[in-house]
Amino acid sequence: MQTQRTTSLNRRQFLRTAGQSATALAAVSAVAPSILSAPSPNRTIGVGCIGIGTRGGDLMNAVVAVPGVKVVAVCDVYEAHRQKGLRRSRNPDAKAYEDYRELLADPRVDAVIIATPDHWHCQMVLDAVKAGKDIYCEKGFARTLDEAKRMRDALKRSDVVFQLGHQARQATCALRAKEIIASGALGPITLVRTGRFKPCSPEHPNWRWYGYYSQWKRPDPEQVRKAVNWDLWLGPAPKIPWNERHFWHWRCYYAYGTGYAGDLLSHEMDFVQYLLGHGIPDTCVCAGLLALQKDDREVPDTWVAAYQFEKLGRTVTFEGSMNSNDRQPVTLCGRDATLRFDSIAHDVTRFDIIPAPHNRNANLPKGYERGKTPPQPNHMVDWIQCIRTRGAPKCSTDEAFIETATFLMSLKSQWEKRMVRWDPAREEIV
Repeated sequence: MQTQRTTSLNRRQFLRTAGQSATALAAVSAVAPSILSAPSPNRTIGVGCIGIGTRGGDLMNAVVAVPGVKVVAVCDVYEAHRQKGLRRSRNPDAKAYEDYRELLADPRVDAVIIATPDHWHCQMVLDAVKAGKDIYCEKGFARTLDEAKRMRDALKRSDVVFQLGHQARQATCALRAKEIIASGALGPITLVRTGRFKPCSPEHPNWRWYGYYSQWKRPDPEQVRKAVNWDLWLGPAPKIPWNERHFWHWRCYYAYGTGYAGDLLSHEMDFVQYLLGHGIPDTCVCAGLLALQKDDREVPDTWVAAYQFEKLGRTVTFEGSMNSNDRQPVTLCGRDATLRFDSIAHDVTRFDIIPAPHNRNANLPKGYERGKTPPQPNHMVDWIQCIRTRGAPKCSTDEAFIETATFLMSLKSQWEKRMVRWDPAREEIV
């Protein structure tokens, strides 16, 4: 069961490990380098943080703990979040911006963290590429396949170091699991089970928090309205009058995100991709239902998807509910053995291996052995290291496109109530 408390602990664990291991647009174009070179290992990397809300605040805490990094600029359309960003920057010289394009034009900024609602990801990534800034972007990568293609193509034409925010890839036990899977010890893997359950009380429905995952006290609505640049928050989304619930609870509305698909399923399916590297599925069937949380939200609270990899003979299932305290740890079912992790993707710390009755392999590992695999840098450190070496982070551009195509298959299937298929030649969901 993933409670609100365990979510907070996992965020804190992520942060703790960090220390261990128009005029504006013209200005952006003017400062964009044609070729990015590797920064000196001793040079401080200046980071600008765009979006200082729930997740953005956590990512700030993570990056300021990385040696050789300084947060030099923060940006948010909400005054309270800008002030939070300045406090968390640990830099009295950090500058606050309301418009991200002004931050991109700041010559002190070498790299940006984008943690805005999803509807802004595409334009911000494209503008950051034009500005020559390295990028860490929260998942989901994009809201549409067209956006994902534009972002991927722009990134691949550039020398920008890009990392998508799937921190499950930092787990040392996952790297060891990859090694065991690659050895063939499990035999052909025909079934993978994943899931994400988020139990909540009736008075505290999921995605209805105010500024952080466990914060339910509603700030004064009139004060918030005065402190938010609403037109800038909407950006590419449909123009509507100020809507407090859309501002705070944007995950509940399709104009700004993709609901269960891009928020929760994407985490699990990206982790499976990290382990198996099988790419975009051939088909998907998905059902979603708004079962209990019947406020004005548009997105379902229950989400069940089945993906097929036909040539591999493999099925991957995802079950999700916001109305149950069940749990589904990531489980890979092979012909000769099953590998079962202890939790959901970004909480994994160990795994067990259960041999099939016919398996007589005396050398089959029993599970995760600590110390056998070198510790891995956390997701933020991995990105910063790659900025210095110009290497590819663990969740780079190609992996981001796979993530998006995969979760959008479930969305299209659920919306159209039919099986969908990936057309690799056209790069379309049909």
